[in-house]
Order: sequence, then structure tokens, then C-alpha cells
Amino acid sequence: QADFPTTVGLLSPEEVALELDGDKDKKGGKVYYIDTNALHVAREGMEVLSPLKNGMSEWGQRGDNAGTTWGHLLGGDWNTRAKREKLTELMFEHYNIPAFFLCKTAVLTAFANGRSTGLVLDSGATHTTAIPVHDGYILQQGIVKSPLAGDFISMQCRELFQEMNIDIVPPYMIAAKEPVREGAPPSWKKKEKLPQVSKSWHNYTCNVSRGGGGRTPGSPFLGGGGLGGPRGLGGTPLTDPPSPQGLSGNTMLGVGHVVTTSIGMCDIDIRPGLYGSVIVTGGNTLLQGFTDRLNRELSQKTPPSMRLKLIASNSTMERRFSPWIGGSILASLGTFQQMWISKQEYEEGGKQCVERKCP
Repeated sequence: QADFPTTVGLLSPEEVALELDGDKDKKGGKVYYIDTNALHVAREGMEVLSPLKNGMSEWGQRGDNAGTTWGHLLGGDWNTRAKREKLTELMFEHYNIPAFFLCKTAVLTAFANGRSTGLVLDSGATHTTAIPVHDGYILQQGIVKSPLAGDFISMQCRELFQEMNIDIVPPYMIAAKEPVREGAPPSWKKKEKLPQVSKSWHNYTCNVSRGGGGRTPGSPFLGGGGLGGPRGLGGTPLTDPPSPQGLSGNTMLGVGHVVTTSIGMCDIDIRPGLYGSVIVTGGNTLLQGFTDRLNRELSQKTPPSMRLKLIASNSTMERRFSPWIGGSILASLGTFQQMWISKQEYEEGGKQCVERKCP
């Protein structure tokens, strides 16, 4: 199992010359840190960048060394034909692989949950999407996206902390801390001789918890000050959208509206199958009470003639990495060897064959 974070650390050639730890480029070029542990090491001048924009990799189009790696790992279900063909060409020409197959994440998520037809609701960092899948194929006309996702919730939490005069202190600045009573200010000691870190890396350490458990009171971020009632407000915008400040041009839909709008854009004959298999995936869906609230909201909006069934794995890992699990299931099938694009097929038909063999 490998964990590929959606952010990478970048050291410029000038900073590489001063860097004593980590891998060095013999030519003095840029150094990328893609390991999760390496990203949390304070390095002077290291910037934190994301190869993702709107859920798709942008670096693969620029010819970066890191971009060629990210380009074949990531891609949205709404990826364009040109990018899919470019990816196919990259894999055969640059990496010289013997065979290749490209599958969309919503289809793999459905496979991971034992379905070939259903509506995949995926809520991640940058957006929340509802993607209808029918017999293993995505219905492009039914894809609905909303910017209400993890990054928006993080922004609202930061604003809440500012209103409550709570300072967010990342762990790398803390040398020691002491327990305090509830409501008392935090008691901690700052590390000496901290490197001059970049603003992007500092913000990254403020947003990311090493433990991943989502615990707020008592964490190194907030000291001992509890949040009380506001703790339960973090995921509310996902179901109850606020006014669209700073998100002009985007459709501000809550998760319930995203689901019903997507199903309503599909053919009436397949709607029962979509309502009967609403598959929930993505990190935001792990918020406490998310599935219960979504189930209650959809129950009120589902037509009486339809049977609603919400499918949500109890395993945190399965919920976060369901496309990878679905890919493993697909690759283990005996018929998979007939599905992929071979090197010979690529040489005969060119990169256009990806649209025919990997719809």
C-alpha cells in the first residue's frame, strides 16, 4: 500500500545547495518531496504545491518530471478526451509500458461496493460531486459538481477561530506543552532556532493533522481551549449551504441537492437503480452524522415510487480509498487482460484507441 498525498514539497536549486538532508539532484535541479513524512519536516524555503486543480492533474501538461508521475496517477471523471489521449501517449512513449488501461474513479468506487449501477457521491477537498454510473459506464450528462467541500469547511473553521480569538499553532513550532483546565489559555513552549519556512508550508502544517483523527480540543493546534457548541458546525455547510461569498460563478448546492439534481438529469428509466444505490465516498463523508443527515434529507426528496438505499462502508480506509480498492478488484478479474490496451494496439491505432477501449 502506498500513500500519495495531493501536495508535494519543492526546493529550488538555490535551496538544494544548502540542504543537508534528503535526496539531492546531482545536476542541482529542483527536488520534490512526495513522501508524507518528508512533507512534515521543516525545511528552509521549501514550498508546498498541489498538482491538482478542480480534481485533475495539471502538471502532466507542462512536462515537469514530477508532472509525468502525477499525470498518470490522477484524473477526474470529467477529464477531457485530449487529456486522456495525452496520458495514454505518455505511458507508452515515456514509460514504455507493455499494456495500459484507464478507468474512471466513480466506476471503480461502484465496483468496490459491489455495484455496476449506482450514484457515486464523492466529497473531497476541492469539490463534492454526484456521478451516475450505469452498467459500468459513467453518464456524463448527469455529473453535478459543487465547491462545498473540505477546503471550504477549513476556511470557515479558520474564520470561526479568528472570531473566537483562538490562535492555530502548528506542531513544528511546539517544543513542549502542559495540560490546562478547560477554557484556560494554552501553555506551551516555542522551539528555538526554527528555520525560515515558507508561508505555503506553514499554512499546510496548520491545515493537516498528523494523527488524522480530527480531534480538536487538546490537540497541538489549539492548546487546551475547548470549542464547545461550534465543534458540531464544521460539516453543516455541506448540507446547508451558506451565502456564496468568494465563490462566484459556482453552483452552491448542498449534498442532498447535488444527488437529486444529478439523478434528475438522467433518463427516467434508470432513476430507480440510481436511487437504490447511492454510494457515499470521500473524506468529508466521515464527518460525524453525515450519512444519517444525508439519508434523512434524501428520504424527504425521493419520489414515493422510488426505493432509497444509501451505501456507506463502515471502514474509514474503504471510504477514503474506494477507487484504489475497486481498481484492485478490476485488475484481478480473469477477463481484465482482454480489456487493456496492448503495446501492439497502441502502435496500430495510436492514442485514439483509449476512447474505444477505456470509455
